[in-house]
Amino acid sequence: MASMACLNIFQKGRGKTRNEQEECTFDGTVDRHGDPAVRARTGTWVTAILILVNQGLATLAFFGVGVNLVLFLTRVLGQDNATAANNVSKWTGTVYIFSLLGAFLSDSYWGRYKTCAIFQVIFVIGLVLLSLSSYIFLLKPHGCGDKEFPCGSHSTFEISFFYLSIYLIALGNGGYQPNIATFGADQFDEDNPKESHSKVAFFSYFYLALNLGSLFSNTILGYFEDGGRWVLGFWASSASAILALILFLFGIPRYRHFKPSGNPLSRFCRVVVAATRKWKVEMPPEGEDLYEVDGDDCSGNCRRKLLHTQGFKFLDKAAVLTAKEREQEDKESRSPWRICTVTQVEEVKCILRLLPIWLCTILYSVVFTQMASLFVEQGAAMKTTLLGFHIPPASMSSFDIVSVAAFIFIYRRVLDPLVARLKGTKARGLTELQRMGIGLIIAIIAMVAAGIVEWFRLKYAKKDCRQCESESSLSIFWQIPQYVLIGASEVFMYVGQLEFFNDQAPDGLKSFGSALCMTSISLGNYVSSLLVTIVMKFSTRDQMPGWIPSNLNKGHLDRFYFLLAALTMADFGVYIICAKWYKSIKLEGKYEDSNSKGSDDVMV
Repeated sequence: MASMACLNIFQKGRGKTRNEQEECTFDGTVDRHGDPAVRARTGTWVTAILILVNQGLATLAFFGVGVNLVLFLTRVLGQDNATAANNVSKWTGTVYIFSLLGAFLSDSYWGRYKTCAIFQVIFVIGLVLLSLSSYIFLLKPHGCGDKEFPCGSHSTFEISFFYLSIYLIALGNGGYQPNIATFGADQFDEDNPKESHSKVAFFSYFYLALNLGSLFSNTILGYFEDGGRWVLGFWASSASAILALILFLFGIPRYRHFKPSGNPLSRFCRVVVAATRKWKVEMPPEGEDLYEVDGDDCSGNCRRKLLHTQGFKFLDKAAVLTAKEREQEDKESRSPWRICTVTQVEEVKCILRLLPIWLCTILYSVVFTQMASLFVEQGAAMKTTLLGFHIPPASMSSFDIVSVAAFIFIYRRVLDPLVARLKGTKARGLTELQRMGIGLIIAIIAMVAAGIVEWFRLKYAKKDCRQCESESSLSIFWQIPQYVLIGASEVFMYVGQLEFFNDQAPDGLKSFGSALCMTSISLGNYVSSLLVTIVMKFSTRDQMPGWIPSNLNKGHLDRFYFLLAALTMADFGVYIICAKWYKSIKLEGKYEDSNSKGSDDVMV
């Protein structure tokens, strides 16, 4: 890649022609016409702010449906609690499955802008259909759908239409989510020091926008929907999604784009097949003379070449030129299933190195999911009144969102500059892997705090009072520390995870990296459910109802929290090993050397 990229632009207008030389981005992004992106007239915070607002509005729209979907299924469709909870779990899991589909289409064929636009249109269609179906035939008789007045029965067509609408919402949001964060990061040239710093800040503000959208839907929209005003809530979500789409399209003239790189599965398979065919071929010393194409473009439409790294030496054989292949002067005659470039081989190595780090984040997601399940049940068994006002247990998650906003500011403005100053570097203070490790540590403390609160809740429990308004005299506000700690851990873990996978994924798999973050949360839900089932099976005996019974006063939820803390501590130990083993991706022409992102200083 050239050390300096420039673009000669010929502007014609009013009978005059001007030749202007302007600096282009170094990372290979293009504008909407497919020409190299001019730095001064594309990307940066102008487009990033549009994407941040788009994310906040889209999140508001999505959670405006998802946060009370289980109540809609029970009150409007007449499902029992178990069936409704199961249907919501299937729907939520489908969202994350569709995230892999969206990432695949984006990286392979459509590109991130087109993928985001198409799936947002599907998202809007789903929300509008849900609003129409609720207004026309689901909320009958008029005024039904609250706690006191459940709705009547519905025909098969009406139920099918409802499920069509919510699964269109799942498809639209799932396909959109892994791409919008990556598309926002694309607006900053990581090979430019100033823009690279802004790119790091973008991920923090992106997660903040997500939480602010969630806060509004969990409080304002959740309040209306809980009171039976479902149509108002759904139309508000639809309007929010439509506004998000309009704002997204408004940035078309200035967006920067990466061209799709083709099917990554075929590239992966070619490397494995080529390496297997050459398993007897001897490797050149230190990986010298491995095959790579000339010029800026590599096979598979990669924009930037990856440099050779040590490890997974068996795969390197896919890039070894045999004597017969050297004699073939026409490179196009060489079979892609017999010879691969160093970039293609390193792409496979990169994914293999990312997987252990990704697996270590799943247990953190198990801790994170407790906020929407056991934390709420724990809060419901505490004193939920203050000066005669009822505190909904689920509303305590607002402290998590406030904590996220506060710790994003603290990290960006205080902690990161302080660590950078102590390290004596001008680069960022903490690496992504270090921050993810800190997130795990804070998660351990959060589980210990939750366990201690539960121990005191049981101490002050009203075990012999069956008609009391609350099952314990301990105030629900004692849960604030565990919510605040979870929020702090999110800033370090999830924001760091977004940055890490975006930074370390090859150019042709950036959206896949973001999808890994979403699937981590999805698997965390499944592992949490499995863990609860196992714990209940082994803790339930003749005279003991288990650690997490229906009546928490007869159980030991505190022990489950302490178990999660112990498991997360073990996971942290494995994570340190994986982080020490990890080797950073090496991009040709990247201005920042590997020691600012390397694995040697990952953990102390």
